[in-house]
Amino acid sequence: METSIWFNKEMDLQKLHNLTPSTMSSHLGMKWEELGPDFLKITMPVDEKTRQPYGLLHGGASCALAETAGSVDSHLIIDPAEYLCVGLEINANHIRSVKSGKVTAIARPIHIGRTTHVWDIKITDDTEKLICVSRLTVAIIKKKM
Repeated sequence: METSIWFNKEMDLQKLHNLTPSTMSSHLGMKWEELGPDFLKITMPVDEKTRQPYGLLHGGASCALAETAGSVDSHLIIDPAEYLCVGLEINANHIRSVKSGKVTAIARPIHIGRTTHVWDIKITDDTEKLICVSRLTVAIIKKKM
């Protein structure tokens, strides 16, 4: 059995859903699907909330999905009583378009440091074709007491 990178070893999918009520992720229909030892999987529908005027998945929706996956990953690694994690930089390469169904993002760590985390996020369609590749850098900051 692989060792988990998560701070809270008791984290599960239900607790993940409780982290994101009334946020952009809930508005866009994102749903946590799997919590692995070093990755998170989240899905998002391709619908009227996530399409651009041409009927394709909006690149900004892909970025919102990627940033949600990576930022929550970072949140799960830190001690939330002492630290906050905030997005520092995101990039995305939109490789293929999608018009319907759902997309799935899987975020895995590239670097887990004391002050920064870097995440590789791959987004695929229902047929597991690569739609978008994103990299997210998250700053880890000490809470002001």
